[in-house]
Order: sequence, then C-alpha cells, then structure tokens
Amino acid sequence: MQKVVDFYQSFIFSYSLAMILVYLVLAWLSFIAVRNYIKRSKGYNLKDIVDSPFAPGISVIAPAYNEGLTIIDNVRALLTLEYPLFEVIIVNDGSTDDTLEKLIDRFELLEIDFFYNERITTMPVKRFFKSVNPAYEKLLVIDKVNGKGKADGSNVGINAAEFDYFLCTDVDCILGKDTLLRLIRPFLEEKNRKRMSNRTLLIPDTGYIHTIGNERRVIATGAPLRMINSSIVDDGVITRFRPPVKILPRFQELEYIRAYLFSKMGWSAINCVPNVSGGLGLFDKDIAIKVGGYDPRSFAEDIDMVTRMSIYMIENHLKYAVRYIPNSLCWTEGPQTLNVFSRQRTRWARGLVQIIKLHKNVLFNAKYKRLGLVIFPNNFIFEFLAPILETIGIGIYIFLICVGEINWNNTFILLGFLYAASLLFTTMAILWDQMVMKSYKTAREVILMCLTAIIEPLVYHPLIVYFSMRGYMHSLFRKELSWGNMQRTGFAGGKTKKDKNG
Repeated sequence: MQKVVDFYQSFIFSYSLAMILVYLVLAWLSFIAVRNYIKRSKGYNLKDIVDSPFAPGISVIAPAYNEGLTIIDNVRALLTLEYPLFEVIIVNDGSTDDTLEKLIDRFELLEIDFFYNERITTMPVKRFFKSVNPAYEKLLVIDKVNGKGKADGSNVGINAAEFDYFLCTDVDCILGKDTLLRLIRPFLEEKNRKRMSNRTLLIPDTGYIHTIGNERRVIATGAPLRMINSSIVDDGVITRFRPPVKILPRFQELEYIRAYLFSKMGWSAINCVPNVSGGLGLFDKDIAIKVGGYDPRSFAEDIDMVTRMSIYMIENHLKYAVRYIPNSLCWTEGPQTLNVFSRQRTRWARGLVQIIKLHKNVLFNAKYKRLGLVIFPNNFIFEFLAPILETIGIGIYIFLICVGEINWNNTFILLGFLYAASLLFTTMAILWDQMVMKSYKTAREVILMCLTAIIEPLVYHPLIVYFSMRGYMHSLFRKELSWGNMQRTGFAGGKTKKDKNG
C-alpha cells in the first residue's frame, strides 16, 4: 500500500510541477506579448480608424431573452460605440416578457421586409424591425422562435449581418466605447503585415499577377472580461470600476485575471489561443459561416466554433491566427449565489467533455499542428484531467487517514508546494494587471484582491473541482441539462434580471 501511495504522490508532484512550468512559460510569453502590444500602441492612433473611410464594417450581434428590465439601456450603450461603420443586431429569442415591446416603443420600430439569407439553419424567424428615427438607423431587431440557448440567436444574427466581421456579445454585458476599434486592430495589423511582406510575380503569357508571401488570416480576436459586480454604471457606461464586494464574484474576478491576462495572452503570443469568449469575440464572418456557425447542441459553443474554424483553416491548408489583446473591454455580472454558480460551472465542465469527445481525432494529431499538439493536449491534460486527479487524491488521503497510514510530512510538503504556487501566480496576475491596465484605483482595492488570493485555493478551488466532477458525471450519465433562470441583480443595482446563459 505504501508503494502505491508513494507512487501517487510522486506522480502528483510531477504533474503539478509540469503545470507550474506551463504557467511560468505562459507568464513569460504574456509579459512579452503585452510589452510588444504596448510598444506598438505608441504609434497606433484609434482616431485614425474612426476617421478612415476604409475601416471594415462590423455587425454587433446580441441575442436577448427576457431582458426587459435593462434592454433599453443596454441597446443604447451598443449604439454609442465608437466606430465609423457598424450595425447593431438585437435578436429577440422568443422572450416571454416585454423585451420586444419595450424595444419597439423606445426605438420607434416598424416591421419591415428584409432579405434574409439563411446560410446557417436556425429556428424560424418571425419578423424584422427598423426604426423610423434616423438616430437609430444602425439598429436592426429580429424576432424569432426561441432556440433554447444563445447559439441559435447568434446564428440568426450572423445570417442577417451585413458586414464581413461580426462581434458576438451578450446583451447584458457592458462594452467599452472603443471595443470595436481595439478588437479590429489584430485583423488590420495582419493585413498590413501581409502587404509589407508579400511580393508579386508576373505569370508569363497570362498577364496575371500572383502574390507570394505571408497569407495568414486572423479569424477571431478576443479581450479580457471582468466582473462588474459592485461597480457603478450610469446609462450603460461604467463610471467607477471596483472589485466585487461579495466574495463569490471576487473569486471569479481573480480567476478571470489569471485566465485572460496570463493564460490567453500567453497562448496568443504563440498563436495557440484555445477559445474566444462567447461574451466578447470578433470573428471573420466568412469562415464562421463555412463551418456552420455556433452549434446549438453544444454546452460550450464558443470553444466549439473556434475549434471548428481552426480545423477548417488547417484542413484547407490556410494559415490563420486567433488573437487576444490585453485591454479590458467587456464587463459582465458574475453569479452571486452558489446555486447560479453551480449551474454555470457544471455546464462549462460538460462543454469541455463534449469538445474533447467531438474532436477526439484532433488530440495528439500532428496533422492539426498547434491545435492537435499544443492546444488540445493542454486542454485534456491540465483542464480535463486535473479535477479527476484531485478527486482521486482526496479519496486516497481520506482512506490513509482512516487506516492510519498517512505520511503527514510528505502530505504537508505537497500541499504547501501547490498552495504556494497558486498564491504566487494569482498575486503575479493581480500586480501585472495593475501595472499594465491600472484596473483598480486605490491601493486598498489591490490589497483586497491579494488577500482574497490567500483564501481562494482553500475555498473557491474546491468548489471548481466539485462542480467540474458534477459536470463530468452528468455527461457520463447523459443527464438532461437544465439551463434555468439565472437570477442577477442587474447593473442599476437593486433590480433583478434573468440571464439565460449562466
């Protein structure tokens, strides 16, 4: 028995050490990526895009289900985004409250005939609305049959989108006014790099010019999401961002800082971004349509679509990139109750299982290059397996305590090693975010987040493990997923709204 325990502890130590090394590499890559981004930004003027007649158009797509409490303020905020050429498409996904009626009344909407090209199959679309007021000419409202999830509503918006790029967001998110200007930047930079590096050849006897060079195409970009809980919002604009007062959203704020600033910025540096968040992502519409848009059957439709877009590019021998930028551009309200949080994380865990099963042929497959040899192995080894190994470990330690065979010295050394590593990376992420983005305005707020990092491994992490295992078990036994109504307080404070996505 002791040999088994010693082997397990050695294995866990090696596994943890490998995970820490991966995080160290990502931290280093993130530092380089953010530094280079800031350096390039010194010669990058957002006003040049605002004033440019050549800026590509962007369709902002936001499905809405029972958002009557805040829909007006949220749509007004989307209409005030700073960008020379964009449209806002609100998809009323079969709301049972007064969402559509409020939109019609406030924005002076009339039903219109609209040429709708259903390139992605969706639930039936019923009506289209445009405003008679020129002030709202950018707004298109679509009324459709409920698709039981955000994916179907997003696909309707993609079908109706006029422009070559679309931004997918949640109608209950708050976006920075410069969101479109910043998210389009990686697309424009890659196109400019292509023009600078390409050379042309005249093909003999034809008169045709053939371009040789870097043909890499950016297919998606994303940016960090942050918790808006406890922040002050006035008419759809954040006037004061601050850490959440309640502990559960504050834990999520820590998690998001690590995930976006460290992990995704690091992966972006080597073109290995695993996914672009469903709350904020700018996509190449042509590629998204070719892969069938979002999958309504998926529990993780954002990861699934980026994966399918990447597979499409690889199988068609096309160079591509998925990019992240360090600017915080989107703020969302995190679950404040354990019940809401459990449904969200259980669904996310089921989504991870679903992605791995659906695209199992990609895992460790050299044909899929970075996707098969870096992205999927990381997701499988360090995302999927981690909760399973931790659960097994807890079971072993409980058994050893019961039979009186536990080696407390080795146990404390292992747990102390893991705790110290977690605290180190979280604190580094907080300070790195503060140096780069200056998200928190006072030293007290920074200290509060650092103090929260001390208890996070002891309180929040066990919850993540538990809900992950719960999602795995639900997936194993094919338990029907109940999306439920996710009760939230709303940005105005003191109000309650329902979020369908969890």
